[in-house]
Amino acid sequence: MTVAAVILAAGRGERWDKQGHKLLANLKGKPVVSWAISSAVGAQLDELIVITGSVDISDLIPQEATMLHNPDWESGQSSSLIVATSWAKNRGHEAVVVGLGDMPGVPKEAWIAVAECPENLVVATFAGERRPPTKISSEFFEYLPTEGDVGARPLLNGGNHKVTEIVCPGNGNDIDTFKDLKQWS
Repeated sequence: MTVAAVILAAGRGERWDKQGHKLLANLKGKPVVSWAISSAVGAQLDELIVITGSVDISDLIPQEATMLHNPDWESGQSSSLIVATSWAKNRGHEAVVVGLGDMPGVPKEAWIAVAECPENLVVATFAGERRPPTKISSEFFEYLPTEGDVGARPLLNGGNHKVTEIVCPGNGNDIDTFKDLKQWS
């Protein structure tokens, strides 16, 4: 089975309350999004796909990764997920493991644990809470919402499919505001 890592990094970061974009904010010497990219690279899945949109992060994406621009990024996370899964399906990947660019505390071990689980819908848990990364097998791509800022949540929380939770090391908190960023420093 081939599995692609996907980082969703297209959004505007509407709750960010400082100048610039949250994904480019400095966290311990590197931009916030670089932490997520490094972890996904470290997991060594079959392909790394980074979905971009509102801010140019091309200089932070490794040359061997696939960078896809979501021209409809303003419509929300679901459109970015559709861009990623369409690409993955065309490339023949049987699953994607999806993480977010604003989650610097998710280590490569979490990506690996979710990817290696034999189940078809898998979500990481951190301190008992479901958080990305999330594994979605290709048989479920057609059930993903095509609009809104909900990503895979309706698929995972709808109760129609078995979802396996994997307890993962790390921190599943995201960075939405400057106060969130300060908690990481």
